[in-house]
Amino acid sequence: MSMPDPALLVLEDGLVLPGAAYGARGETFGEIVFATGMTGYQETLTDPSYHRQIVIMTAPHIGNTGVNAEDDESRRIWVAGFIVRDPARRASNWRSTGELEDELREQGVVGLSGVDTRMLTRRLRTAGVMRAGIFSGGALPAGGAAASEGDLAELVERVRRSPAMLGADLAAEVTTDEAYVVEPTGEFAGREPLAEVVAVDLGIKSMTPHRMAERGIRVHVLPTGSSIEDVLAVGPDGVFFSNGPGDPDASVREVALLREVLDRKIPYFGICFGNQILGRALGFGTYKLTFGHRGINQPVMDLTTRKVEITSQNHGFAVDAPLGVETTAPHAGGRYGRVVVSHVGLNDDVVEGLRCLDLPAFSVQYHPEAAAGPHDSAYLFDRFLDLMRSAHPTDTTEVA
Repeated sequence: MSMPDPALLVLEDGLVLPGAAYGARGETFGEIVFATGMTGYQETLTDPSYHRQIVIMTAPHIGNTGVNAEDDESRRIWVAGFIVRDPARRASNWRSTGELEDELREQGVVGLSGVDTRMLTRRLRTAGVMRAGIFSGGALPAGGAAASEGDLAELVERVRRSPAMLGADLAAEVTTDEAYVVEPTGEFAGREPLAEVVAVDLGIKSMTPHRMAERGIRVHVLPTGSSIEDVLAVGPDGVFFSNGPGDPDASVREVALLREVLDRKIPYFGICFGNQILGRALGFGTYKLTFGHRGINQPVMDLTTRKVEITSQNHGFAVDAPLGVETTAPHAGGRYGRVVVSHVGLNDDVVEGLRCLDLPAFSVQYHPEAAAGPHDSAYLFDRFLDLMRSAHPTDTTEVA
């Protein structure tokens, strides 16, 4: 058996780890984060929220089910780099149509294997996520891990000069190029839709409009940067803002658009980035978490029902809103009325949802479409449909 090609992982705090090249050869930079899902690596790779991030999979054995044409959550792999401890030697699954490493190589994703991912995860939990780089092939300095101190120091400096996630405005880099429509499916296919929704694509996962379509909703997906005139041209019963990458503090256009929606009292539902955009539109701040929430095993309490949900999450920023009290939205002297935190993370008390009491608007910080992941939170799409129908009481269409 031939020896694997060498590779180096370099963190901005100066740590340099040798490993084996996995996927494409070359160099890549990004914010290094860890994802705790035991399954669903294909959905993780193709989630646009991971744009410009190097993802560590904490599950030690990755690639055993290969890849297939059905589980992608978008049109391509978005991660900047991929780190696994023990890659599968071959795929073994009846749905598999190819090997994971071949797919990474074909899409130019530089990865690394054979490193202690548990140690890396513990380091990031303590020090926080940071910038990193992976170097292999022609990007390796002479000698690889045994390179001179000067060559290794130069790699560290290059990592430190790479773009940070704080202040990054990335939605426009991952959004759809043009608008498209997802029609109702299943028992609702071919029938008059129960509602028309505009979904603003900040990095939407394909399962999200599907979850709405299977409830009888026609979904008009618009690219970020769309105007309020574009939204109103659809005549929507509701507006949805998706997940996506970047710092919500930099998303000035998206916040402005959402305020236009709220001013018109159009029912609104947002997830993940859409929750942060609602928070900022209401006048709350957002902040960067130390290491974020990424995985499909995050416990959240719905404060309305007091039920605990196991949720799928992928975010590095959070809304700064008061827990346990009803408050007035700070923006413009309280023009949007009263707001409560509707969901809270049970690991660290992070705000996981907002609900407006004087406007038809709510949001959650996690992923109720759950692909891959648990389905505890699927009811939120039903809650959105109920909100739209209650806002249009003259609609007497019956749900079959």
